[in-house]
Amino acid sequence: MKKIFLAVLFAGFNLAAFSQVLPSFQLGVKAGTNLSKLSTENTFSSDNRAGYYAGLWARIGAAGIHLQPELYLSGKNTTLKAENGEENKVKFTSLDVPILVGTKIGAAGIGLRLNTGPVVSFILDDEQSFGDAASEAFKGNFKGQNIAWQFGAGLDIKNLGVDLRYEAGLSKIGKDGYDDTKLGLFTLGLAYRLF
Repeated sequence: MKKIFLAVLFAGFNLAAFSQVLPSFQLGVKAGTNLSKLSTENTFSSDNRAGYYAGLWARIGAAGIHLQPELYLSGKNTTLKAENGEENKVKFTSLDVPILVGTKIGAAGIGLRLNTGPVVSFILDDEQSFGDAASEAFKGNFKGQNIAWQFGAGLDIKNLGVDLRYEAGLSKIGKDGYDDTKLGLFTLGLAYRLF
């Protein structure tokens, strides 16, 4: 009985290892929330504010490594504060395209994923609203796209997944007085694998 149990256990581990070698393709949807903050060396500071994201993801992999391109619409919010107390609430709506490389550890439909890679954001709108004391001169001038780098981990249980990531801005998003400004954010999301 002990030999049969060990043989079944050994076969199970071999099957799990072999399944990581075979090529695979997955497609799914995802949505979640983010916390955005502008980093700057200028005379204003920035507060974290919550936003959203929703879109599609694909995962192509073999030999325990996968490529994960994604496409999602993202709302990123932050508040700029000047030294004199003026506030400018900025809401970015962007189309984000991450291209992540990662690995997955686990078997039997449960696995831990680690991902990293670049993301390009195309800003579709940068709506700004000012506090009562703020002047039009405090208005930010932002570029139409920026590049960042994502680091993250995820947990998959069957068709469901949870992702936690940090996105560090690489390119400067501002211009005309805001040219040292970069956008960084944390994201927490849920994913569903369609197939």
